[in-house]
Amino acid sequence: MPVPWFLLSLALGRSPVVFSLERLVEPEDTAYCSPGLSCHLWDGDMLCLPGNIVPAPGPVLVPTHLQTELVLRCHQETDCNLCVSVAVRLAVRGHWEEAEDEEKFGGAADRGLEEPRNASLQAQVVLSFQAYPTTRCVLLEVQVPAAALVQPGHSVGSVVFDCFEAALGGEMRIWSYTQPRYQKELNLTQQLPDCRGLEVRNSIQSCWALPWLSVSADGEDVRLVLNVSEEQHFGLSLYWNQVQGPPKPWWNRNLTGPQTITLNHTDLVPCLCIQVWPLEPDSVRTDMCPFREDPRARRNLWRAARLRLLSPRGWRLDAPCSLRAQAALCWQALGGGPCQPLVPLLPWENVTVNEAREFPLLKGHPNLCVQVSSWEKLQLQECLWADSLGPLKDDVLLVEKRGPQDSRSLCALEPSGCTSLPSRASTRAAHLGEQLLLDLQSGQCLQLWDDDLGALWACPMDKYIHKRWALVWLACLLFAAVLFLLLLLKKEHVKGWLRLLKQDVRSGATTRGRAALLLYSADDAGFERLVGVLASALCQLPLRVAVDLWSRRELSAQGPLAWFHAQRLQTLQEGGMVVLLFSPGAVALCSEWLQDPAPAPGPHGPHDAFTASLSCVLPDFLQGRAPGRYVGACFDRLLHPDAVPALFRTVPVFSLPSQLPDFLGALQGPCTRRPRRLGERAEKVARALQQALDSCVQTPRAPGPGRRMGPEAGDQT
Repeated sequence: MPVPWFLLSLALGRSPVVFSLERLVEPEDTAYCSPGLSCHLWDGDMLCLPGNIVPAPGPVLVPTHLQTELVLRCHQETDCNLCVSVAVRLAVRGHWEEAEDEEKFGGAADRGLEEPRNASLQAQVVLSFQAYPTTRCVLLEVQVPAAALVQPGHSVGSVVFDCFEAALGGEMRIWSYTQPRYQKELNLTQQLPDCRGLEVRNSIQSCWALPWLSVSADGEDVRLVLNVSEEQHFGLSLYWNQVQGPPKPWWNRNLTGPQTITLNHTDLVPCLCIQVWPLEPDSVRTDMCPFREDPRARRNLWRAARLRLLSPRGWRLDAPCSLRAQAALCWQALGGGPCQPLVPLLPWENVTVNEAREFPLLKGHPNLCVQVSSWEKLQLQECLWADSLGPLKDDVLLVEKRGPQDSRSLCALEPSGCTSLPSRASTRAAHLGEQLLLDLQSGQCLQLWDDDLGALWACPMDKYIHKRWALVWLACLLFAAVLFLLLLLKKEHVKGWLRLLKQDVRSGATTRGRAALLLYSADDAGFERLVGVLASALCQLPLRVAVDLWSRRELSAQGPLAWFHAQRLQTLQEGGMVVLLFSPGAVALCSEWLQDPAPAPGPHGPHDAFTASLSCVLPDFLQGRAPGRYVGACFDRLLHPDAVPALFRTVPVFSLPSQLPDFLGALQGPCTRRPRRLGERAEKVARALQQALDSCVQTPRAPGPGRRMGPEAGDQT
């Protein structure tokens, strides 16, 4: 038996199952009936003209149900076409008109009706088939004996037509009606499968050259694998199969097999479909939509969905695919909290994507928002009219519910629920219940919606808030007057306290407000430890210190030059200082740059910010912009200040830790006061620095990751 269509349609889902079809050897169209009926297929096709509906003269045969099955019509073993077999179920419609005739004519009427009852009923059933590029209409003549008229309205059997040939992967439409037409025609629309869903690759020649496609997951990505022979040309199209309107193309390419195409998981949506076909004339196209039930595709669809404003009361949900969702209005209070749905007065509405919608409101209000939910889960919420109607207002929403016999009740919508008015509850609306009712009666509230079931009113609360704020301001003024009187009585004590506070703020804010960027050449590991100790000690003064030792991840991501440029710009904009820590390696690099400004390639490390920074530092010194922005330093026993190139001695160069107080004073700026406190800080930094310096001098000097090696980079102390 042929495979029923509804079972086949279930098979052609996300993971299609391959079915084999019954083969027909009859080259011509045929028709056969169920037992008890006789039928005949007229030769040739007829014109598809259903005509108008006419009244039935008595009992007539009419089609009541259509059913289709797929078969293969084969001319040879490997030369078959897909064919649609159609079954039409028939029933008797109408009754014999005998009661009125029996009363009027008596026995004569009985004898007159005896002959029609024994006669058979005959019907001419038309089947109209349309599937691009085929359109056909056939005529079936069906007869039923008089015995079948015993129970009018019941099915008398069915007639089967074999068959309409159709193209794979297309859409077919079938109509059935009688001639003359006694009722509205039956119709059926279905999608025909392609070569993937049926065991027809070896039977239908158009499927031989078809590119076969499979979908597989590779971690976060999805791979489309096309099993295509080498050098075969084919087309591949990705599109969104939208319910409303034609498919929307997304990606289209002409390729040569075989191919593997990778899609990011964020690109998946349920309606994303794939079409593939060989680049040949009249080729068969294969379509598949494998992501309809993919959880990631559903999440991506909601991320891509957007609510947007169309008019003061209109809205639209834009999404690449259709959504099973509902929308309702809600009220968003000014003080925050969840938006409260206005249900059941304004019930949920089914959402149609990419279509303008409008709620039945009388007036718009900025506190009205739209909620979109799917499977009882809130997905989207937007206060769509806030841009056109202004920000949220401190209004309270009054809900009026109307019942039978003109009864009505009022409640105020609050975060705790709908508070009945008047009420003795401890909520804001309950305290102002009488005033709100008076505002409603005097027309001070704005009516947003009105229906037989109820109404919605927005009542402003600004005037009540202003009254409360007046009392608060009065209390504040009274407190300020009392405080001013106390200050006058204790004037001398207050002056002394303010003087001490001002000195502390000046001394502390100057240090905390300064930034220092340390630049050095990574000669060896011991020198890097010495720089790290100095940076940690400066942070405890406190100073805001930036050094590449603490920013290796940023250096790797941005590059040394980009990192230094950003840090230098920020430090100078904040009024900080750039500190050049000179070492033998740094002096060698500076001398090389002064002789040849073009950067010479060398084994610089990925984190060597000093080498990268010379292209920005040298122009400031050459153009006289360095004083006040730069300061130099070297370490005792490692390098003498006179070894620093003359160009860089245009700014102060300090030897550490012997000149540490002057170095700290230069970092803190000209507003530094309290030299005693500065001396204490210098002693702390010197103690921390001396131990690291002794270790660096005693340790053999090994080249660091950013130091150049060569005769010109030797120790220049």
